[in-house]
Amino acid sequence: MFQSLKMKPTPGSTRSLNDHFKKKSKKNVLWIIIGVVLLNSIGMSVVLPLLPFMVGKYLPAQQVVVGMGALLSVFAACTFFAAPVFGALSDRYGRKIILIISLLGSVIGYVLFGIGGALWILFLGRIIDGLTAGNITTLFAYISDSTEPKERAKWFGYIGAAMGIGKLGGPALGGLLGSINIALPFYITAGLIFLSGLAVYFLLPESLPVEKRTTHLTLNSFNTFSHFKDIFSLKEIKILLILGILFYAGLSIFQFNFIIFLKDIYKWGPAFIGGMLTIIGVCDILSRAVLLPWLLKHFNEKSIGIAGLIGLGIGLGLILASIYVHSIIIISLAVIFIISGEGLFDPTYNGKLSQSIDESKQGKLQGVNQSLQSANNMLMPIGAAAIYFYSPGTLYATASFILLAAVIMYAKYIPQTTMTQNSRDHV
Repeated sequence: MFQSLKMKPTPGSTRSLNDHFKKKSKKNVLWIIIGVVLLNSIGMSVVLPLLPFMVGKYLPAQQVVVGMGALLSVFAACTFFAAPVFGALSDRYGRKIILIISLLGSVIGYVLFGIGGALWILFLGRIIDGLTAGNITTLFAYISDSTEPKERAKWFGYIGAAMGIGKLGGPALGGLLGSINIALPFYITAGLIFLSGLAVYFLLPESLPVEKRTTHLTLNSFNTFSHFKDIFSLKEIKILLILGILFYAGLSIFQFNFIIFLKDIYKWGPAFIGGMLTIIGVCDILSRAVLLPWLLKHFNEKSIGIAGLIGLGIGLGLILASIYVHSIIIISLAVIFIISGEGLFDPTYNGKLSQSIDESKQGKLQGVNQSLQSANNMLMPIGAAAIYFYSPGTLYATASFILLAAVIMYAKYIPQTTMTQNSRDHV
């Protein structure tokens, strides 16, 4: 009698329970990814205050800027060529092994920086790090593999927030450690990234099942431009990538010139500029980790993305206005609009990009996207500096028009749902 009163699980309830535990396990894995991003971001930003001093050990004072620019350009160039290849390799062999290789490459690069001894060793470290720079590409592909399409923008936002937290605290820690020993932050960075690699090896499962991987590699798999050709052959993805190029171009104008702008136009010193950079860091974290998840519950990704572009455009316009009407209020509002706009557009853009293609090509797509950003980092500082030298007003007017073009393109050509059967079949 009593046995007949016992609750027996139904097939449906068992399935629901299994789904619950699977979702919980997948969510825990995603938070591990966020932790890996945070460790990497702290590590990389720790060394930023020390770069001029490290380069200054091997170059005269007047050539330090040139040396730093060359190091950044070499890294960006190596990433440009390597990111699509590493992305394609992750489509073939899985995300985990490629992520570990990429992290180990960064460890070697920072250890070489710490050892130093000659300028060519610093360049060697940057080259090794750049040629194995598949970590962001693979992390984004991992998030795409592990989430439902509607959740991706939120998790891409969390990745950006984790990067923002690292950038906020890392430079201060780097300055403190560098006062003890200039090489110490580079070894600390190598150690943090090595810990990230251990976390990936022991804690992360492979996100791309064997049956969903690409089945073969050819010589073209190691040709960066063949990946560009494949991805840009798809109309929907091509339009999205062009939209991204416009966005990152407008944002880069702000990123690469804003400190110089404050110094030249407003005559601010390090204390005021440092305070403004703190505001930037706080806005970045709040917009991605707090504002974006709330908006995603009430609006679709396209509306949020357009709002982000408009916010960025308004911020750039306010900087233009501040040239003629000096005001700390206008500058502060400009920064809030720009950083919040970036925090809303960037994750939703990456979310829509990841929805435009299936799992077996996520790595290639993310690699091409990362490569385009590296090209932007190589070319925009030069172009923006030339226009800024001619006229700061012309530079920020140009940036505002670029964002206006991006808003029109997004509203007119980008549908709410970007995944197409054509995208699945023809890449």
